[in-house]
Amino acid sequence: MNYSYSTQRTIILVSFLTVPLLLLLTFSYYPLVSLFYYSFMEWDGLTEKVFVGLRNYREIFTNAEYFGVLKNNAYYFIGGLLQTSLALYFAVLLNSKLKGRNGFRVILFLPYIMHSVAIVFMFQALYNNQYGTLNAFLDLVGLQGLKRDWLGDPSVVNYALAFVSMWKYMGLSMVIFLGTLQSIPQDIYEAARIDGASSTQQFLHITLPGIRKVMELLLLLTLTGALEAFEIPYIMMLGANNTETFIIKTVDVAFKFQQVGLGSALAVVMLIIVLVFVGLQRLLVKGGDEA
Repeated sequence: MNYSYSTQRTIILVSFLTVPLLLLLTFSYYPLVSLFYYSFMEWDGLTEKVFVGLRNYREIFTNAEYFGVLKNNAYYFIGGLLQTSLALYFAVLLNSKLKGRNGFRVILFLPYIMHSVAIVFMFQALYNNQYGTLNAFLDLVGLQGLKRDWLGDPSVVNYALAFVSMWKYMGLSMVIFLGTLQSIPQDIYEAARIDGASSTQQFLHITLPGIRKVMELLLLLTLTGALEAFEIPYIMMLGANNTETFIIKTVDVAFKFQQVGLGSALAVVMLIIVLVFVGLQRLLVKGGDEA
């Protein structure tokens, strides 16, 4: 059977698109629709589903406990901002003609490719109140007053967990910044140096404008990552000692307390919160572009 070139091209395109579309529908859109469906149900995951309308949402918005855990997400947002700043600093430094820069790049990127469970074990040993490396180091340098029960003291535990997350993901941000910095033509820097521009002036007037779009992307990832913080605090603390984030609360409600309907409603609320914050950021960025 002979087909025209246009028909063959259409068949090939449809064939290549079918599998990705099926995967997308199966693992993204179907679960999303199911999530909204379950959020209107009372269900323990095993027995008969009972339609309860908006009752799960009323429970969420009338119980301060659910939104109260968002204050713990703020620690990860602040840590994410520090992480982005440090990543930019190291990217600028390692983009220069520094001896051994490739080795430093590998060292700083290594935490990102390490498994989170291994990282948790490392930092549990570091933070341990009795034999932890951090307290031993503070003792060694004469800073005994700074010693803490880093995972047992509610006033510092969230800072400690946010630092772990910052340490893990800083390498990824640094590599993204490095790739962007290397895309800026060196001729611009050469011309600026000839005109007498200092390193600070080059950074403010060449580097920052050149990486602005990437900074916007990383700030977006920082915001969404902070709202969705789960892996590090859950593996290390299981949400104990006032370390529960919104996602940990959602998982516990759905699986530990077997309230799948309420957990689904919490997930929908988190989705809406993320979309609102992303929309606000896009509006602010768009306003900055117009200015």
